[in-house]
Amino acid sequence: MNSELLGIISTYVLTLVIAIPLGKYLAKVFAGEKVWTDFLKPLERGIFSLSGVNPKEQMNWKQHMKALLTINSVWLVYGFFVLIYQDKLPLNPDGNPGMTPDLSFNTIISFVVNCNLQHYSGETGVSYLTQHFVLMFLHFTSAATGIASAVVVFKAFRDKSTVSLGNFWEYFIKAITRLLLPLALIVALILAFNGSPASYAGKDRLISLQGDTVNVSRGPAAQLIAIKHLGTNGGGYFGANSAHPLENPNYITNMTEAVSQMIIPMAMIIAFGFFIRRKKLAWSIFGVMTLGMFLLLALSLSSEIGGNPEIAKMGITQSAGSMEGKEVRFGAAATAYWSTITTIVSTGSVNGMHDSAMALTGLWQMLGMMINSFFGGCGVGILNYFIYLIVAVFISGLMVGRTPEFLGHKVEAREIKIAALVTLLSPFLIMAGTALAAFVNVNYADAEWAVKPANWLNNPGFHGFSEMLYEMTSANANNGSGFEGLGDNNVFWNVSTGVVLFFGRFLPIIGPIAIAGLLAQKKYIPESAGTLRVDTVTFSAMTLVIIIVLNALSYFPALVLGPIAEYFTMIK
Repeated sequence: MNSELLGIISTYVLTLVIAIPLGKYLAKVFAGEKVWTDFLKPLERGIFSLSGVNPKEQMNWKQHMKALLTINSVWLVYGFFVLIYQDKLPLNPDGNPGMTPDLSFNTIISFVVNCNLQHYSGETGVSYLTQHFVLMFLHFTSAATGIASAVVVFKAFRDKSTVSLGNFWEYFIKAITRLLLPLALIVALILAFNGSPASYAGKDRLISLQGDTVNVSRGPAAQLIAIKHLGTNGGGYFGANSAHPLENPNYITNMTEAVSQMIIPMAMIIAFGFFIRRKKLAWSIFGVMTLGMFLLLALSLSSEIGGNPEIAKMGITQSAGSMEGKEVRFGAAATAYWSTITTIVSTGSVNGMHDSAMALTGLWQMLGMMINSFFGGCGVGILNYFIYLIVAVFISGLMVGRTPEFLGHKVEAREIKIAALVTLLSPFLIMAGTALAAFVNVNYADAEWAVKPANWLNNPGFHGFSEMLYEMTSANANNGSGFEGLGDNNVFWNVSTGVVLFFGRFLPIIGPIAIAGLLAQKKYIPESAGTLRVDTVTFSAMTLVIIIVLNALSYFPALVLGPIAEYFTMIK
C-alpha cells in the first residue's frame, strides 16, 4: 500500500511540474507573444484563409457566443446523421450497426458538449470512421471551445475597460494547433509503444489457454485515448474505458493518462494569472481548488483503502483495500486517485468501475461533479469558479457595507442575477431530472420506450437511487462517467440526459462570459485602501465556504437518499 500511495504522489507531482510551465506558455500564446510554436503560423493562416476568417477582427462577448453556438450547431447536425448511417459508410470492418435516432441524439450532443456520456459500448457501438472523424474530431473541438471561452474571460480583465475581447476563431484554432495537437501526439506515442492499438485493422481472433476463440477489437485507439484525456473528454474507445487492458495497458500508461487529464485544467489557472498580470490571484484560486481536490481525494482514499465493511464483518483481512471493480494492475489507491481527478475535472474516464466503489466514494465522486469547479474541464473549470467568485464578492461586499467590486469593476444587479441563475441551474437540472427518472422508473417501467420486461435498475433501494442521481449529475457536469448498473440505452435516458447535457454545457459558458463582458465595458475603478482584495487568504477562504454552503444546501437531501443512506446501511 505504501508503494501505491507513492505512485499517486508521484503522479500528482509530475502533473504539477508540467502544468506550471504549460500555463506560462499558454498565457503567451493567447496574448500573441512570441513562443517556440510560432512555426505553426503558416498553417493557421492557411486555415483562416480557407475559412474566410479574419483572426484580427475584434469581437464583443455577444459575437463570441454567436460564433461558438453556430459552429457547435453545425457539428451537432453533421455527427447526428453520420452516427445513424455509419453502417452504410466505409471504415467499418467489424460491421457495427447504425445508431437509433434517440441514441444518436444523446451521443452527438454528449460529444459536442465535451461530456462523452456513452449509452453504447465503444468497440461495438461505433465504426472506425465514426470513432476517428466524428468522436475524435469532437474531442479536439469541444476542448478548444472551452479553452477559447475561458480566454474571452481572460481578455475581459486584462484591459481596464474594453468591449473588444479578441477573436473567438483565433483562440479556438490556437487551442488546437498550439496545445491539443502537439500534446496528443506525444501521449498517443507513449500509449502506442506500451501496447494500445493504433491501426485500422479489424478484430483479431485469438485462441485462449482454455481453447476458447476470442475476438479482440482493435482500431485507432491510442489516438483517441490521448485526446480524450487531454481534452477532459473521457469517452472510451472500448466499453470498459481505461479499465480495458488495451486502453490502459500498464502503470506507465495509467500515470500518463492521469497526468494528461489534469495538466490543462491546472495550466489554465496559471495562464489566467500571467495573462491578466495578477499572479497572486491565480495562485489563490489554485490554492482553493487544490485544497478542495485534496479533501475529496483523502476521503476517497480512506474509503477504498479501508476495505468493504461487509467483508470486514466476516473477519476477512483486506490488506489491498476494496478491490471489487478494480484492476489488480492499478490497485485501490490509484483507482481512488483516478476517480477523484476524473470527476473534478469533468473527464469522466474510469480505470475501475464507479458502481463498485464504496458508498462514500460514490458520494465524493458525485460531490466533485456537483461542485464542478475544482479545476474543472478544459477552460470551463475556471468559468464555473468565476461564478462562485462573483457570488463571494457580492456577499463579502454586503458584509462590509461596500459596493461589490471585482478587479476594478462594480458588480451590480445585472451581473448578480446572471450568477444566481447559473448557480441555480445545476441543482434544478440534477434534482428535477433525478425526480423524473425515479417517478418514471416506478410507474412506467414496462412502457414501450423503457426497458422491458423489467425496469432499468439492476440495484434497487438506495444504490439504485444513487445510480439515477449519478447519471443526471454526470450529464449536467459534462462528465460522462456512470454507475453502470443502470440500463441507460433507452428513449427516456437518451432524451432526458441529452437535454440536461445541452443546458448544463452552454448556459454555464454563456453566463460567465456575459458577466465578464458586462464588467469589462464598465468604467475602471482604481484600487484604494477600501477596495475588497480578492487575492487574499481571507477571501479565498470565503470563496471556499461559499462553494461548500451552496452545494450543501442544494444537494445534501438527495445525497442522503443515496450514498449516505447506503453507507449507514452497510455499517449497521
